[in-house]
Amino acid sequence: MPQKTGNPKVLAAGAAVQLLTGIPAAWGIFQRPVCETYGFSGGQASLVFAVLVAGYGIGCAVGGFVQDRRSPRFAALWGTALLAGGSFAAAFLPQGRIVLFLLGYSVPAGVGSAFLAPAVLACAQKWYRNRKGLATGVSGASMGLSGAFLTLFVRGIAGRWGMRVCFGVLGAVVLVVCGLSAAVLVNPPQDGPAPQQGMGPRQMIRTSQYRLCVAGIALAAPPVLLFSPEILSLAADRGLPEQWAPVCVALGSAASALGRLLCPAASDRLGRKPVLYGVYAGLAAGSAALAFAQGWWFPAAYCTLTFFYSGGAAVQPALNTDLFGLAHAGVNYGLTALGMSAGSLLSYAGSQLLPLSARHILAGISAGAGGACFLFVKPLRQGCKDQGKRVQ
Repeated sequence: MPQKTGNPKVLAAGAAVQLLTGIPAAWGIFQRPVCETYGFSGGQASLVFAVLVAGYGIGCAVGGFVQDRRSPRFAALWGTALLAGGSFAAAFLPQGRIVLFLLGYSVPAGVGSAFLAPAVLACAQKWYRNRKGLATGVSGASMGLSGAFLTLFVRGIAGRWGMRVCFGVLGAVVLVVCGLSAAVLVNPPQDGPAPQQGMGPRQMIRTSQYRLCVAGIALAAPPVLLFSPEILSLAADRGLPEQWAPVCVALGSAASALGRLLCPAASDRLGRKPVLYGVYAGLAAGSAALAFAQGWWFPAAYCTLTFFYSGGAAVQPALNTDLFGLAHAGVNYGLTALGMSAGSLLSYAGSQLLPLSARHILAGISAGAGGACFLFVKPLRQGCKDQGKRVQ
């Protein structure tokens, strides 16, 4: 009996989960109320963001291992507990204690989101083996839209009852929505006793393909993360009316969702590498535009960056399984996502040490160098049988 393919419930559960895990994409809307509520400086709030993203990258590796060894449901339930727990903790953490906030919120929220991501992405790819780009794109588009959702959520609740109440309500929503979605996640039945083919994590990390992918992911981060924590103030400085500055975050989130949907779907037809070349070219062009954009051209340039950054992030899980197979998809994707941690820390250091003009230069250089990494990624002899067609 052939292996069953397709499971709309898994796609719907993945979309629901991803809607609540896009806090890094919407951090610009969190930055000011977090500073005001907890007495943090702008640099400290940016550190909260950097540790959140770094925790996401590290948590992807651990969460991928957990879901491969146990099940996507098990990993997603743990991710739900960590993400909700971090939000609940933030509601009660004292003012001015940045270390406590990092340990109580940034680390568990980042790791929890990361436990959820490999669970839903790897599970969806296993159900849609021949349309992996589309499967990850549907779930990923919801993560892009989470920025717009969280913008409305934070402005509505924090604006009326304060940021502590907002964190508490967000934790409750995560607990219900992600918990129910996790219950739906299950791997497809296998066709007979033969296991799925693929390279183990120890083999993978020895390959040049793995190292190039990690470097490419890390270098994709600065064009966006050098600016996203301060996007509201930057938009106001570039002439966008202050009352419209939050629209920049919402528009960037919509562009992110579109990139996560279109780029992986296009990679199913055109190949992963050609689409990634376009992604990094778009990041380079968007970086140049952001350096000079004024008024409403500023959010347009920012949307270009979020579209291509998120689109590239959504192509990467499919490229990973094309290169290294599906057998260890969760942990292999998680280890590759360590590039996000490196890119986040690089971006935080750049935002604190470099003037704005130098940050724009660094963003452009990073985009070009990231694209160059994928020039040297070649199909392996192991992995899925059509990897050469998909990767090239």
